[in-house]
Amino acid sequence: MFLSAFYFPGAETEFDFMRGLRTTYDQTVYPYGVLPKVGLDEIFFRPVTILYGGNGSGKSTVLNVIAEKLRLKRTSAYNRSRFFERFVDECKAAVEEAVPLNSRIITSDDVFDMMLDIRAMNAGIDRKREELAEDYFKLKHEQFQVKSLEDFEHLHRINQARSKTMSRFVANESGESLRERSNGESALMYFRGKMEMDTLCLLDEPENSLSPENQMILADFLSESVRYCGNQLVISTHSPFLLALPSAKIIDLDDHARIVDRWTDLKNPRVYYEFFKKHAKAFEG
Repeated sequence: MFLSAFYFPGAETEFDFMRGLRTTYDQTVYPYGVLPKVGLDEIFFRPVTILYGGNGSGKSTVLNVIAEKLRLKRTSAYNRSRFFERFVDECKAAVEEAVPLNSRIITSDDVFDMMLDIRAMNAGIDRKREELAEDYFKLKHEQFQVKSLEDFEHLHRINQARSKTMSRFVANESGESLRERSNGESALMYFRGKMEMDTLCLLDEPENSLSPENQMILADFLSESVRYCGNQLVISTHSPFLLALPSAKIIDLDDHARIVDRWTDLKNPRVYYEFFKKHAKAFEG
């Protein structure tokens, strides 16, 4: 445990701030006006703390505020306004141990950006392969004589083209493609690469882009990172696989920041349960 509690400004402080504004209320006052709606003014943490709630409930806001207050590492930009720093200054964090420097926040945007980078690199490799395919036919039939030492490299390529099939020639000269892993496998590798041991990690909807099977793999990895690697996790999620993490403290922002006794009582897992229960005969048959 690194982070033990976090205190937000609270409804009364936010009301005084809003009343002091001369302008009418609009989105420019974000993140003021978000958390009082869901009844959240403080969080007491466990090794695994989960924020559950629908879109717009403030899950990402909470993680971004905590990350900014603790100066955690981050990759992607995030939603902020001219009042964001003031809001963060009015928050307070209580720690049991100093938060390690390698602690970070990982968002779904980080994972998507990584996938776009891989896609761009693969596109570049594909373009290179098209060019190499054209080179192959030119080299294979080229009449060439060596006139200086500088010509030997070109002669070597001619010999390679004449001694290999086109696919082997292109493969040898283009290098390995990054497309060998699926998006889900790449996302899992991203989490494993970014999350260091003995750190505080904030994860904003990490299940995005993951199949159910890979969500289960991620859940096992996160559980082991807490149990064996000394990590503390704060997660926002809708995923029943992550909601079922052992001994997790779940805060339901859809129900006035209520502490949930059983993850199976939450709406999202119940929807899955009722659906599969309705179609149970199709599975059993």
